[in-house]
Amino acid sequence: MEGLTTRLEGSIVVLEPLREEHAEELWEAAQAPETWEWLAHLNVRERFDLWLELTLEAAAAGSEGPFTTRRRDTGEAIGSSRFLAVRPADRVVEIGWTWLHPSAWRTGANVEAKLLMMRHAFETLDCVRVEFKTDARNERSRAALAALPAQFEGILRNHMIVPDVGLRDSAYFSVIDSEWPEVEANLERRLHAREGEA
Repeated sequence: MEGLTTRLEGSIVVLEPLREEHAEELWEAAQAPETWEWLAHLNVRERFDLWLELTLEAAAAGSEGPFTTRRRDTGEAIGSSRFLAVRPADRVVEIGWTWLHPSAWRTGANVEAKLLMMRHAFETLDCVRVEFKTDARNERSRAALAALPAQFEGILRNHMIVPDVGLRDSAYFSVIDSEWPEVEANLERRLHAREGEA
């Protein structure tokens, strides 16, 4: 899919195409153990280095579009997200492998990152569907997806084995193009409400 990643800038976060020179600052952002409850533990250096190598290979092949997530105010790297499961013929992408340092939780960073990525998917990449999946036991992630709102589509049982986590059932969600205007308006409302609190 042409133009999978590009710099995406919001008021809280900036997403920039992930590059090898981001390695050390992402490693620093990956140190909080609570980030990895439902994901392979990237706060282990060997696991992190492998993740980075595979991420850069997928980006070079055009099969995934990874981003480094930064605070807009400080430029500090706080995590990562990506487009994956890219299906150009079907005009579908998945947004996933999303992680943030806990200091960025409940700050609007995840809401704005999803808004920026979904806007890019629907309005620039011309997608008709954006998919999400998460561990079926991850209530925080499922609540965040439902709040987009993304449509819950069901659970794939024994879907994958996640290093450090084990056998996982995956809960699938999606937003389709006809739903995007409502989802976009909801995310913008949530961000404006947060700005009003500041």
